Amino acid sequence: MSNVIKKTGLILIGAIAGIMLSLNFSAIAKKDNIEAIHPLPIEELRTFAQVFGRIKSDYVESVEDKKLITEAINGMLVGLDPHSSYLDKDDYKELQIGTQGEFGGLGIQVTMEDGVVKVISPIEDTPAFRAGIKTGDLIVKLDDTIVKGMTLNDAIKLMRGKPNTPIKITIVREGETEPLIFNLVRDIIKTQSVKSKMIEPGYAYIRITQFQEQTGENLAQAIRTLFTENTGSMKGLILDLRNDPGGLLNGAVAVSAAFLPENALVVYTEGRSPDAKMKLHANPEYYLRGPDEDYLKGLPSEVKTVPMITLVNGGSASASEIVAGALQDHKRSVVMGSQTFGKGSVQTILPLGNNTAIKLTTARYYTPNGQSIQAKGITPDILDEADSGDDQRLREADLNRHLTSGKKAETKNADSDTVKATQKPVNKKKANKNKDEKNKTPIEFGSAEDLLLTQAMNYFKGITAPPEKKGDESDS
Repeated sequence: MSNVIKKTGLILIGAIAGIMLSLNFSAIAKKDNIEAIHPLPIEELRTFAQVFGRIKSDYVESVEDKKLITEAINGMLVGLDPHSSYLDKDDYKELQIGTQGEFGGLGIQVTMEDGVVKVISPIEDTPAFRAGIKTGDLIVKLDDTIVKGMTLNDAIKLMRGKPNTPIKITIVREGETEPLIFNLVRDIIKTQSVKSKMIEPGYAYIRITQFQEQTGENLAQAIRTLFTENTGSMKGLILDLRNDPGGLLNGAVAVSAAFLPENALVVYTEGRSPDAKMKLHANPEYYLRGPDEDYLKGLPSEVKTVPMITLVNGGSASASEIVAGALQDHKRSVVMGSQTFGKGSVQTILPLGNNTAIKLTTARYYTPNGQSIQAKGITPDILDEADSGDDQRLREADLNRHLTSGKKAETKNADSDTVKATQKPVNKKKANKNKDEKNKTPIEFGSAEDLLLTQAMNYFKGITAPPEKKGDESDS
């Protein structure tokens, strides 16, 4: 038996070494400035091969080679950070569908933590949102299937499905003594990326729920409509990015470019490979895909100067934080709300052939003034958590294996401590109110019950004091 395992191990080491060398040589052919090839970790590969051989010979059931290799790849990527993963054919297809803004499912942005699925944010106007599923909820069962032990992709597959089909979700929620059971019906999740309206004459409201392929074009159309409907001068514009989990980078650049001067720096990235070092400006070459006509061309000139407030909260992540950070750094908009999620890492989709790919974290995002977004987020000019419950909200810094902001001087907990230090002390009366109302359906952003929107309007009208000028910030 031991000889069989040794032979299997040697063959497997040779195969892995061959694959790695071929991948490295292939990469060198594509990149002139690639780093020198690192020596192959022979001892570690030998251990891997021994484990592989033992499973093949001694596991209680026969296991296909493909399954073992796929699970090994999954483990290798999942062990890096919360956002890197392997995409099989179905996962790759689902990713492409999701960016187009329509799919069958429940409408929940999720992550995996300690073996269970954790809700980052429900998406507006979806079955999950209407049922009252909350940020921070732990999904422990899907129908009769225990979630613990699943990969995140497998859990997402179970939640998605044909419209009008039922699913029972069991949730553990902080403060509840018993698990909560939600009986939901899957629906076509048509995420309307851009919503807009005139709040009152002279004051426009634009909400972006997610950054998709058509977000830039939809925003341009909304701006034209709003400025046409408003017969007088525009006195203020509110850009609402609350609970926007992000999406496509070019959409974030397009939204920023609509309000910033031409060629203004929107965001830059830093990573190890030359391709991971980018500077993205408010210029068509950075937000258009291909030779399409510039949909931002010809927007009313007033959109570049109208007073702006950008609303954010702990559910504003990734692309939302890029936009908020760019508008804040260029002093184009006052940012109001609570500390954002802090998802400031770049995931690159690297196709592997056979319709599979890996989603790999390759860089970190930085605002125009050089502030890292990762695990820190954007600090609003006006901090207000009156109705958001954000003191209880999950953030990037709370996720296992999260990347730090990339600054040399920080410690393991520096990111989380930095965020906490910026927050106002929690008002006990407000906190109790949030606790009492935690099971209610979330308020509709942009409605009459939206307290932060009311505060933004008060600020425009001079009822709220302007923010104090922020001093130089230092990274801990």
